[in-house]
Amino acid sequence: MKYLEKFRVKPGSKVDLSKVDAGFKDKYHHGGDKKVQKELETHINKMREQQYLMYAEGGRSLLICLQGRDAAGKDGTINHVLSAMNPQGCTVTGFKVPSAEEAAHDFLWRYHQAMPPKGHVAIFNRSHYEDVLVVRVHNLVPKKIWSQRYQQINDFEKMLSDNGIHILKFYLHIDPDEQLERFKKRIDDPARHWKISTGDYAERPFWDAYSKAYEAALSRCSTAHAPWFIIPSNHKWFRNLAVSRIISEYMESLRMKFPEPTVDIAEIRQKYHDIVSNEKKRADA
Repeated sequence: MKYLEKFRVKPGSKVDLSKVDAGFKDKYHHGGDKKVQKELETHINKMREQQYLMYAEGGRSLLICLQGRDAAGKDGTINHVLSAMNPQGCTVTGFKVPSAEEAAHDFLWRYHQAMPPKGHVAIFNRSHYEDVLVVRVHNLVPKKIWSQRYQQINDFEKMLSDNGIHILKFYLHIDPDEQLERFKKRIDDPARHWKISTGDYAERPFWDAYSKAYEAALSRCSTAHAPWFIIPSNHKWFRNLAVSRIISEYMESLRMKFPEPTVDIAEIRQKYHDIVSNEKKRADA
């Protein structure tokens, strides 16, 4: 089965994260397996080729949203998978607490500013879903407001899709024990100390509340034009493999083609041969 279908949240389905195995590895055994490395390399190369096609075609774009709990691996996915994208046609935007200017607009305004132009890929490290996640869990706005945002998000994504932006949304799923282990590695490794935030631990007691918030977002906002994928992410190598495979499968399904040349190739080829011939004659004279 294609990973596009295997990990996709079917529209209208009800998600229960407690039933999703964060340690799932499919048919693979460990990240050091040569087969895993070969497959990962294959999918990353396909992504690179398809991005080049998208850039050349210049008629559509791709938005990739990464969501997950603290230490779920959003940065790691960008570093190890999405770094394959040519930066000339790709942007990465991280969303934290809104600035004063952003807060003065509707909640979707700042996300719209970062949408990819035609031919480009945009990667969101956190996304417009923060406004039905942290906002909901910490009661930052009344329920009457955040409960309306699911449909507003669906309408927003439909508008983007209708205007040529393809959307893939990934929820990186880890379990509580794996999160604690990753927190410990940050403490033990001086090179990771910069990643430590008191906020990481402050959010830990809200695990169940975040589970409900994520389940609601995944259930209510996975559509045919903007699907959610739940990626088992306890094993970083499997997370990378699954995300790269889904993106490469999806981009290949678009059947993009290089545009027709805007010049007469035969004429240009003749000019090239004339230049080479003339330069060779001068060199031999």
